Amino acid sequence: MNTWATIGRALQAEQRCALVSIVEAKGSAPREAGARMVVLEDGSFTGTIGGGELEWQAIARARTALAAGRAGGDAPPVGLDRMALGPDLGQCCGGSVRILLEVFTPGQSAEVQALADAEKAGPFATEGRIGERRVERSILNGDLPGGDGSLLAADGRLLERFGTRKQVLALVGAGHVGRALILALAPLDFSVVWIDPRKDEFPSIVPGDVRVVVAASPAAELAALPDGAFVLVMSHSHALDFDVVLAALRARRFGYVGLIGSASKKARFISRMRQAGLGDDDIEPLVCPIGIDGVSSKLPAAIAASVVADLLRRRDAMAPAAHGPEASS
Repeated sequence: MNTWATIGRALQAEQRCALVSIVEAKGSAPREAGARMVVLEDGSFTGTIGGGELEWQAIARARTALAAGRAGGDAPPVGLDRMALGPDLGQCCGGSVRILLEVFTPGQSAEVQALADAEKAGPFATEGRIGERRVERSILNGDLPGGDGSLLAADGRLLERFGTRKQVLALVGAGHVGRALILALAPLDFSVVWIDPRKDEFPSIVPGDVRVVVAASPAAELAALPDGAFVLVMSHSHALDFDVVLAALRARRFGYVGLIGSASKKARFISRMRQAGLGDDDIEPLVCPIGIDGVSSKLPAAIAASVVADLLRRRDAMAPAAHGPEASS
């Protein structure tokens, strides 16, 4: 969820809305500090703080605050409440959270737009002070240090991160599995460069975080990728597959190089790679077959689900701090 863009759209439509944030999470909580949801007056919402009774009560409190603000003509007091999931909500989690509840009115459109612009440019951090009726936030030049489950500093400051760090993935191949992967990746924090020499194989509409590249030489497109990008190869041609995988492994700068296929296909490719001059250290990162163990279905959607699960696991193992709460809310 793009928090400030979501709030901005509500305010531009002359609607009040509430921002509900988990600012501290202890023990076994359903979401981490930084999880957020935006609630409208009719009870509709975007984002999640974990579902269940916690979220149900948060929505109810948000609607009550919005109604009170509408009746009083001003934003109601900012709410900062601690909720023990067991005693207070009857949930089995056993942890506790602190919930920050803010109401935004159309008169705040300018300040919200400034935050939405910063969010659009990429991940950013803010420093805030919780006042009686609003949180005063300022955008920080740098990032924040790693947190300990709380966005509240000892001196009372509210330190938050917004925006999403997206993992760049080059997907070579627009066949059935490639299309299923694009759909499976759409709601996740991946920025996909979708490459295939066959223009007509691409669907007419693709998700917003997908860039279609029609290229006669997909291997040449790897040079434009950032260091740490993932490369996943599943084209219609084994010769094309080999060229892309060879280029990716030679570059020695990608976080993941995956190739669809069997163990025998991998063995044949490894033999040819050695003939092309690659050593064992160069070849070792190659992942083939792709996906997680235990999924036997060959349906494109099942393969996609298996592959996405593995991509998420590998991404989080590489840089867990780089994909914080906002990336999954």
